[in-house]
Amino acid sequence: MTDEQINRAIAEACGWKWVQSYQWTDSNGLNAFSWDIPNYCSDLNAMHEAEKVLTKEQVREYQCFMYDMACEIHTTHGRWMPYSATARYRAEAFLRALGKWEEVQG
Repeated sequence: MTDEQINRAIAEACGWKWVQSYQWTDSNGLNAFSWDIPNYCSDLNAMHEAEKVLTKEQVREYQCFMYDMACEIHTTHGRWMPYSATARYRAEAFLRALGKWEEVQG
């Protein structure tokens, strides 16, 4: 998935709804422009907020995906260091936990 696709999917998971070419709305009727929606792929604070929408079961799935991904690519002294995961890395695990990750067809 591209960063734009990831950001859009996470925004939707956080309650935002795509209205038209550049406009979003939330469940309270609050409107926002595309540039007002967080860049989840590069902002750890935005990912921290997004993580709050996960259910307990989704948190377990998220943790499992974080662990599996970390074991493949990110180890320090043979141990997984979850606090050093990038926002992009967390965004992918987040969408995988929700079943919304789409593999790029090559």
